[in-house]
Amino acid sequence: MSATTIAPLASREPTATTPHPLPPRLLGLTQLAHNVAWSWNREARNLFREIDESRWQQLKHNPILLLQQVSEERLTALAANPDFCARYDRVMKWLAAERNDEHTWYARTYPELRDQPIAYFCAEFGFHNSVPIYSGGLGVLAGDHCKSASDLGVPLVGLGIFYRDGYFDQRIRPDGWQEDSPDPFDLDTVPIHPVPGIGGQRHLTTVNTFGRDVHIRVWRMMVGRVAVYLLDSDLEENHADDRPLLSKLYAGGPALRLRQEWLLGVGGVRVLRALGIAPSAWHANEGHAGFMLLERVRMLCADGVPFDEAVRQVRSNSVFTTHTPVPAGHDHFSIDQVAQCAGPIWEEMGVDRTRVLQLGFHPTTGRDTFHMTAACIRMSRRVNGVSERHGAVSRTLCSPLWPGRDDEAVPVGHVTNGVHLATWMANPIMQLLDEHLGPNWGHERSPELWEKVLTLDDEKLWGTHLRLKHVLMRLAREEARKAYSRRTMQAPQLVGAGTLLDPHALTIGFARRFATYKRANLLFRDVERLRALVTNSSRPVQFVFSGKAHPADTPGKQVLQEVYQFTRDPQFEGRIAFIEDYGMHLAHLLVQGVDLWLNLPRVPLEASGTSGMKAALNGVPQFSTIDGWWEEGYDGTNGWAIEPEVDDDKGDRTADRLYTLLETQVVPNFYDRGDDDLPLRWLRMMKNAMRVAGTKFTGRRMVEQYVRAYYAPAILGDALQDDPPIA
Repeated sequence: MSATTIAPLASREPTATTPHPLPPRLLGLTQLAHNVAWSWNREARNLFREIDESRWQQLKHNPILLLQQVSEERLTALAANPDFCARYDRVMKWLAAERNDEHTWYARTYPELRDQPIAYFCAEFGFHNSVPIYSGGLGVLAGDHCKSASDLGVPLVGLGIFYRDGYFDQRIRPDGWQEDSPDPFDLDTVPIHPVPGIGGQRHLTTVNTFGRDVHIRVWRMMVGRVAVYLLDSDLEENHADDRPLLSKLYAGGPALRLRQEWLLGVGGVRVLRALGIAPSAWHANEGHAGFMLLERVRMLCADGVPFDEAVRQVRSNSVFTTHTPVPAGHDHFSIDQVAQCAGPIWEEMGVDRTRVLQLGFHPTTGRDTFHMTAACIRMSRRVNGVSERHGAVSRTLCSPLWPGRDDEAVPVGHVTNGVHLATWMANPIMQLLDEHLGPNWGHERSPELWEKVLTLDDEKLWGTHLRLKHVLMRLAREEARKAYSRRTMQAPQLVGAGTLLDPHALTIGFARRFATYKRANLLFRDVERLRALVTNSSRPVQFVFSGKAHPADTPGKQVLQEVYQFTRDPQFEGRIAFIEDYGMHLAHLLVQGVDLWLNLPRVPLEASGTSGMKAALNGVPQFSTIDGWWEEGYDGTNGWAIEPEVDDDKGDRTADRLYTLLETQVVPNFYDRGDDDLPLRWLRMMKNAMRVAGTKFTGRRMVEQYVRAYYAPAILGDALQDDPPIA
């Protein structure tokens, strides 16, 4: 059964939750608001914006909330407006086309595979700011993967977890310490709908863990053509201790993480079976999803397939992507805990406990540990990292699974991450490209087309960028004002929130998860040298920081606190800012509105990184150590790079090189103006940033590569790599 026809929208139209009925002429607005595809269609976004632009901005682009709050009189007036109705009709025609895959790239390229779904398991998905079931890069990458699959017509089916308590709301105390609070959301304000169980039951399947049955309720979210199913354990039928198991993202330590991963993997496979979906290929996106592979082995054994043959069959059509470049980052659990969590599944497989659990054996962690990445590799024939460099790092990390083999011969490939262009590129930039490249440029990756970006009109490009910069700074002021009015921010914190940012100054953005290896505090290694840069009256520089530290990451919180304290230091004259509560909405404005994107990971600890790609699509160059995607992306014309040989454990030489490049190249390039006040050298770099990102680093390129090199071979049975020994 095709993933695109499993649960057609027409069979389960979302019900309106507005306080008053929509005018009959505009009834489709509810349907539109309940498919996330609206978020990457410019005409759909503009349609919602026109309903009430001020409210649209206040609600951070949540169309469901907008329809709940807009007045009946306004909707009636719009229903009588011929221009609005004409645009509405075009959008609804487009949405109808999103229900089928007849004319898509995948249908043209692989017509024989259209009815063979691909299951995509991930612990988090970032689709839109209004659905906070993501923590950072992994989730947003998974969201972009699904969006790109929808655009291409790939019959993907997503499986994840319904974190009804979200990730967390961030508040920074006056002393700079991050406080974490729950971030629950109202089900009536998000495009997520329950999938009914069999016989009127609320749960769709049941998973036994630690000796108790946990009933799993399922919710569905439509992401264009892609259906994503989210698992939930908050049911009265469950034991009180089990109800919150799937409610909080990455909380509770290893014990809870083990249960969540078990329910995701095992429950996800059973949900697909209950829905009548039989995937022809299975993709585990990171080791969190590894138990999906083990459950499939169990199911085959339960059908009479011998254990070794079951493992072979599961391997044959499974894909595993690792995102972690350091040994400590790979999930692993006590073998006894896994045995208790899984129960005696080995009895169903007709083998002993050791035979099953040794699938998770890794030589570096020993036989007392179940290593999720090792298990995924043993049960997946196709394995990849997320950048060329990360592929090489992963081959070294995985080499103990192939004893006696050189790292270069370890069968781990790479698919460099990409980002969903229509999600991350600003409307004004896309409009500029419409005029310059023609209406269909967004569907092209040809170098010849993207070379034409280099001939964009300088004045138009710079004017567009300045407008986006003003939008970012207006947001900083408005968020600070609202926080002050709510009394969650004290007066001395207002300056550090960005209220004094100058739209004419060189603005450098640094926004990502606050982990120690990302080194947000490296910028402050030489305070006097930095102060000279930011307070130069003729060529000032300002920095905008944002990001969250994981609630359990005390060292990360300490780095955040160190950075935040500099925002309150008068010697920097208000040119160091930190904007609270980083999420997808703020991320959009940052990658579109700063002048330069800064990234300082300790090499080689950045598996890929995607924020710099998003910035580049908006004409924002990157300044980074050469790690992750930047090793492939940097060509000398699209930003600045700190060479690997100057990187060091303490970061002293990296910091020195950072200051030197700022002083001698970055700042002079930005402030070198002609008679028309245009920074021509900077504009060339902006255009090259767009050229490289559009050619090589889009989600379209990424998913096409997964299809050609991984999904299609997995479905067709083409062998790509050797199986590692089980023990």
